[in-house]
Amino acid sequence: MTSHLDLTLVSTTMNRLSLPVFVLLLFASSPLRGDDITIPVIKDGEAQIIKELEDSDYWIRHDLWVETEFDLDGDGKLDRMHVSVTRPTQTDTQSLKLPVVYNSSPYFAGTTGGDDTYFWDARQELGDEPPKRSAAPEIDREGLRPIISKRHIKDWLPRGFVVVHSSAPGTGLSQGCPTVGDDPEALAPKAVIDWLCGRGKGFTEPFGGEPVEAYWSSGKVGMTGTSYNGTIPLAAATTGVEGLEVIIPVAPNTSYYHYYRSNGLVRHPGGYLGEDIDILYDFIHSGGTEETKAYCDCHVRDEQMMANQDRATGDYNDFWYTRDYLNRVDGVKAAVLMAHAFNDWNVVPEHSIRIYEALRKNGVQTQLFMHQGGHGGPPPISMMNRWFTHYLFGEDNGVENDKKSWIVREGDERTNPTGYPDYPHPWAKEVVVYPVAGAPQRGGLQLSPVEEPSEETLVDNFSFSGEALAQAEFTEHRLVYTTPKLSEAVHLSGTPRIKLRMACDRPAANLSVWLVSLPWNTNKHSKITDNIITRGWADPQNIDSMRESKPLVPGQFYDVEFDLQPDDQVIAKGQQIGLMIFSSDRDYTLHPTPGTELTIDLQQTQLSLPVVGGTMQFAPEN
Repeated sequence: MTSHLDLTLVSTTMNRLSLPVFVLLLFASSPLRGDDITIPVIKDGEAQIIKELEDSDYWIRHDLWVETEFDLDGDGKLDRMHVSVTRPTQTDTQSLKLPVVYNSSPYFAGTTGGDDTYFWDARQELGDEPPKRSAAPEIDREGLRPIISKRHIKDWLPRGFVVVHSSAPGTGLSQGCPTVGDDPEALAPKAVIDWLCGRGKGFTEPFGGEPVEAYWSSGKVGMTGTSYNGTIPLAAATTGVEGLEVIIPVAPNTSYYHYYRSNGLVRHPGGYLGEDIDILYDFIHSGGTEETKAYCDCHVRDEQMMANQDRATGDYNDFWYTRDYLNRVDGVKAAVLMAHAFNDWNVVPEHSIRIYEALRKNGVQTQLFMHQGGHGGPPPISMMNRWFTHYLFGEDNGVENDKKSWIVREGDERTNPTGYPDYPHPWAKEVVVYPVAGAPQRGGLQLSPVEEPSEETLVDNFSFSGEALAQAEFTEHRLVYTTPKLSEAVHLSGTPRIKLRMACDRPAANLSVWLVSLPWNTNKHSKITDNIITRGWADPQNIDSMRESKPLVPGQFYDVEFDLQPDDQVIAKGQQIGLMIFSSDRDYTLHPTPGTELTIDLQQTQLSLPVVGGTMQFAPEN
């Protein structure tokens, strides 16, 4: 009997065979058929694991190339995407048609790894052109045919789904160029879905080859993935492609401007100081010949990305507009289960919240799963199963009537979320608090504005991290204002908003705001709420327009107003809620020469908090 490993080797070495011959070879060498297995088995509204399908001897694996409608690499031929399929043998022995769980990624073939020497230098004066960066290292392509990835197979194939993977344009064995958020990243998965639904063209080879049909597909497709792999399902859904019934994006990047900028400010994703969209392009560009890579580098990275990303001002423009899926969300027809974390400082939580709110407004069947951890973290497998079983197998399990919002509460396991009617919590009301002077130590936060004019000044210095500034008892490099100790726990649910009046002694400045819980918890094993409640960043030069910066007049006061990141968090009894205002955020913003002075007019500054229960719940400890 031929082993699974033997079959993989056959598929690698005999890739010039047409798919029908390849499949016949598989069955000629293996007596396992499983004709007596029933697929699917559904119980309590969920597709159940079929024990036999946990055994890879009951799987068929093959790969192919799906033709798209674009030619990115300039070779005069429509680009083809590399696709791999893993399906139960019953799709042939019983002529069974099954729905598909589909995952697409630019990462499957490898990336530049952990080398960040080619990132932009954050040590840059605001408004200046950035120092030239180094060239990216070459990517050693990973993976052998026909297996692009093994992700999601163990979860979904034993439950009776076909699992399909594809490499994004310009990565792995997929043709074209990476465009990082532009049209082709939506049109590539659309082409694969069209093929899965009998409308597209598949071939055994990247050029020429024999036709391949997805005769085993029921024509119903669901997509899921995390981070960039979660962005692609949303991108595909915005095309309105028929057959894409449901998507479960986890921590998706829904706007590259919101990923690399904040309110006109150059801001880097957490953990990736100096990254920008051209860096991400280099990070994933694992596909193509030397000739096509050079073409893509010139026409996509250099002429489009580096020419338009604007690291000098951070302003919004048409380049960024085309890479914001909120501008395309009207095309979404598929049901959507959004998943994200409130403490994700890589892809910040607004990415999912903004899309969730827009989809709900458009009447799309949508639910939201949020947890208190960091980047990634899918919904419980049971929740995902209910969604896939309902929308792909057509099981009437009532998932559309479930709670609209699922929040993992502090200290709870991610598999045990609490259901709410919606997000934000319907009982959340705006509570406005006002700062009281106290610099260079800590001032107060109270429910009424200060009566007398009051100004306080901070001095920018990127040398100090935000965490260090929040914990400092005495420093000129930030302003902190805290409530008295809370007599009862306070549940925040929604998007805090800061409004302040400020002046600067220079034409440009970073502006950073953190909302923190104090005293600081230094016990890493404690289940106390994370001290960083939420954050926000803005460029005061963009108060009139995100598309055009205007230099500040030194000494002149400006009104600056912007949202912090959305949150749903319970601040424990006995803690204090603190508002911290500072300039350069060491781990996120550019690093201008220290010394810029920001003056805050406290009488014209306020913080709006979304408090469940409103002001009555926001009482100081006696």
